[in-house]
Amino acid sequence: SDYQQLSYNLNVNLCQGGPLRSRSLMKDSYTPDVFQKATIDPRHWHGRTINELGRWFEKYFLAVNVQKAMKEKYG
Repeated sequence: SDYQQLSYNLNVNLCQGGPLRSRSLMKDSYTPDVFQKATIDPRHWHGRTINELGRWFEKYFLAVNVQKAMKEKYG
């Protein structure tokens, strides 16, 4: 919603005569009942569970920190 407001303000300021209300192609493409039926499961995110993502990020940041330490020590 903040991005939509920013986009709207930029369009109004840069392109005079901008739309009064921004519209979403996704919302225009589907009927309102589709969004009401959709359930968001916070434990399952795009085929991965939160625990798997957490472990991946831990490994990633550990590798980044090791890389930084190696650069500082050996140049």
